[in-house]
Amino acid sequence: MTTASSADHPTRRDFLFVATGAVAAVGGAATLVPFISQMNPDASTIAAGAPIEVDLAPIAEGQDIKVFWRGKPIFISHRTKKQIDEARKVPVASLPDPQSDEARVKPGKDQWLVVIGICTHLGCIPIAHEGQYDGFFCPCHGSQYDTSGRIRSGPAPTNLPVPPYQFVSDTKIQIG
Repeated sequence: MTTASSADHPTRRDFLFVATGAVAAVGGAATLVPFISQMNPDASTIAAGAPIEVDLAPIAEGQDIKVFWRGKPIFISHRTKKQIDEARKVPVASLPDPQSDEARVKPGKDQWLVVIGICTHLGCIPIAHEGQYDGFFCPCHGSQYDTSGRIRSGPAPTNLPVPPYQFVSDTKIQIG
């Protein structure tokens, strides 16, 4: 007669050892999940910096809209041919912050101007289609921008900035 060794047949002790190890592994993994997930950025943080898409189709010629990206107002202008021609007639050397109109729009999409709507003087929000140049007028301190968002008069030192954007289709842009 031969006796069975514990290597031949698992014992109750072997089962308890494996079961305890499995429970410890699952418990350890479950404990790590909250620690790892708290290192990810908050959903509102992700949304605040995420690119946005804007449909340009409903914007009539000569109309401006305002959207928000990263908490900043973005002015999107559907410029008329007259507005584009006026902006391009201005001698670039005469501007306080020299920049051509062509450098402020995407090639082939001259009718669309996209700028951050914050005055570069003290951070006020300008009003569209106001002032001498039919562009943007800051009522706080009198800065006047033309239809290309370039500073023409007043205390603002620089043009309205152009945010990073791209056309994803003929009627849709992605900002950011």
